[in-house]
Amino acid sequence: MIATESLSKRFPRVTALDRLSVDIAPGVTGLVGANGAGKSTLIKILLGLSPATEGRAAVLGLDVATEGAAIREKVGYMPEHDCLPPDVSATEFVVHMARMSGLPVTAARERTADTLRHVGLYEERYRPMGGYSTGMKQRVKLAQALVHDPQLVLLDEPTNGLDPVGRDEMLGLIRRVHTDFGISVLVTSHLLGELERTCDHVVVIDGGKLLRSSSTDEFTQVTGSLAVEVTDSEAYPDGTAALGGALAAAGLIVQPMGRAAEFAAAGSGHVLLVDVTGDDTYDTVRDAVTDLGLGLVRMEQRRHRIAEVFQTPGSAQERGSSDAA
Repeated sequence: MIATESLSKRFPRVTALDRLSVDIAPGVTGLVGANGAGKSTLIKILLGLSPATEGRAAVLGLDVATEGAAIREKVGYMPEHDCLPPDVSATEFVVHMARMSGLPVTAARERTADTLRHVGLYEERYRPMGGYSTGMKQRVKLAQALVHDPQLVLLDEPTNGLDPVGRDEMLGLIRRVHTDFGISVLVTSHLLGELERTCDHVVVIDGGKLLRSSSTDEFTQVTGSLAVEVTDSEAYPDGTAALGGALAAAGLIVQPMGRAAEFAAAGSGHVLLVDVTGDDTYDTVRDAVTDLGLGLVRMEQRRHRIAEVFQTPGSAQERGSSDAA
């Protein structure tokens, strides 16, 4: 769907893309990086809206340098920032965008009705968009990107400004764009958890350079550590510390709590990471929890997270970028 070769974009004081070479196949692909990593710049180049300083790129087999108009006929684009006229209804706006893409009037109206129904705005389609919530505006932007039935859609930070419920709904819509309609998706985000749940493939860039490109399954494969979450008891107000001590005394390697922070938000208790040395590790943990009278919330093998790719030397996180995390 997309191929770049040594693609660079330089501004007077900033290098937004630095010799980026990557191939993106059909499906749902996440483009992840810290703010300023070059995600939006890459999308503008792929749409033929901004020339590259050097290198080459092709979208659907079309050269971005010479065939930008043809690319934009076949590709849908959802921009990051709000760009909707407040005194126009969603129906009027999406019909207009469909006509701009070359659809006849009747087809444009039919496609608009179908698309607005798909994104959950059918009942509100005649209201002026100035009165829409942030979530509704994001849905309109998604609808206009889909209305001309593109082969590929580029979604730039589609969950920006949404609350947790709205974010989950938007991620569900994005997934269905591919599963229901067969449209490939390239979605940018700096929220790594979103991409783990939504995408088949993830491309990670940092400082305009490619850090990694692989399937989501490869990113999130299981590790040799066991995540153990427990609750405290009256006898042990700090159940995590008590369990850690008991497991260490039993000869198990218990990793520092700082390494387990990623699990803490997922449950109500505390978490330890325990190295698995064999099947008896599970029995040892279970017996220790029982002996201490703690509540066992869960015991499961830990999985890698996309965020860990940013923890390599020289990455944005090592340089102190909180966005990368």
